[in-house]
Amino acid sequence: MINAEPELVYKALTNAATLQLWTGSPAIMSEEPETEFSLWDDSICGKNISFIPGKQIVQEWYFGDQEPASIVTINLHADKTRTSMEVRHSNIPDEDYEDISTGWTETYVASLSAFYSE
Repeated sequence: MINAEPELVYKALTNAATLQLWTGSPAIMSEEPETEFSLWDDSICGKNISFIPGKQIVQEWYFGDQEPASIVTINLHADKTRTSMEVRHSNIPDEDYEDISTGWTETYVASLSAFYSE
């Protein structure tokens, strides 16, 4: 649960300036399908696939030349004045699974939650 409404969480995930505020690193992001993005000093790179404002973000995350592509789908659900953030991440390479799983909870979601807790 994130202590902000879905529209604000969506903006935090899709606006480069806001991304930089909560990640602490320069971010490249556009709310346009087929554009490249980069977060946390290129630790996370990929391509934006689709957007439903305030509700959903679908991205391809790059892991070299891996096929099939690793797809991240973030769904945002309103819960009174908070947001439930549902993350589905498919096709994670076996050797990256532990780092990615830990990164989602301890870095990505934790940093976003902290941003809206202040």
